[in-house]
Amino acid sequence: MVPISYYIALSAILFGLGVAGFVFKRNIITIFMAIELMLNAVNLAFVAFSRALGQLQGQVFVFFVIVVAAAEAAVGLGIVILIARNRQSLNVERINLLKL
Repeated sequence: MVPISYYIALSAILFGLGVAGFVFKRNIITIFMAIELMLNAVNLAFVAFSRALGQLQGQVFVFFVIVVAAAEAAVGLGIVILIARNRQSLNVERINLLKL
């Protein structure tokens, strides 16, 4: 059996990579991917603790997080496609183009 500390270390590494991607990237698609990576890192921690404690609440919470992440991805990518068609750029630094 794998110790829970391995799962938590992996979750922390994934979350750190997600934060780094969110802070340093300028493309909105990679920022969305970084946010999804952070959500999945938290899900991994929830499942690891749920398994270690022998309770089901963590896994149920992960289910709800995945549902919210899927809805966020669908709506977010729809907005990104609309911006890409209208502005021909997905650079976050050019966000002032959204002003009328």
